[in-house]
Amino acid sequence: MDIGIISMRYAKALMEYAKSTGTEDRLYAEMRMLSRSFEKHPDLRTALENPILPVQEKFSLICTAAVGEVPAECELTRFVALVLKNRREAFLQYICLGFLELYRKSRHIGVAKLTTAVPVSHEIGERIRNSASHLLHATMELQTEVDPSIEGGFIFDINDFRLDASIATQLKRVKQQFIDKNRRIV
Repeated sequence: MDIGIISMRYAKALMEYAKSTGTEDRLYAEMRMLSRSFEKHPDLRTALENPILPVQEKFSLICTAAVGEVPAECELTRFVALVLKNRREAFLQYICLGFLELYRKSRHIGVAKLTTAVPVSHEIGERIRNSASHLLHATMELQTEVDPSIEGGFIFDINDFRLDASIATQLKRVKQQFIDKNRRIV
């Protein structure tokens, strides 16, 4: 079985259902939260793939991961019930990612990730998001991450492009240049 085909079929079906009911914005927020839960807690996927865990516990686990303590909406509960009924819970993470991709394409939303050595202020983050939004003629979602290992500068990922202006990368380039130069001498 191809994971991509199964996931995209469910994601497309969910997108069509959300459009027909007019709840795509709310479902997008819930799917983003569920996707973040899969990223932050890898054992969530392991728990869903566990055949011993009852379906009702899987259902409550998925709903809690998607909306927290708030009761889940009708559309999400119906979709989760369908996924569990067809025993496709192992594909749920990919279904979420597929749905997010379809929603972003339909709404012209770009995704950007800014990695810095120190936290950036909210104002700077907004300026970067607005600049990228203006250049790409799309709404942008900016995720910021702090990674002290880059030592300074920044790494900016937007859609499928990367601008790496980190000190660590520049030092690696200089080191590689010295190594290449010394190889030619010997």
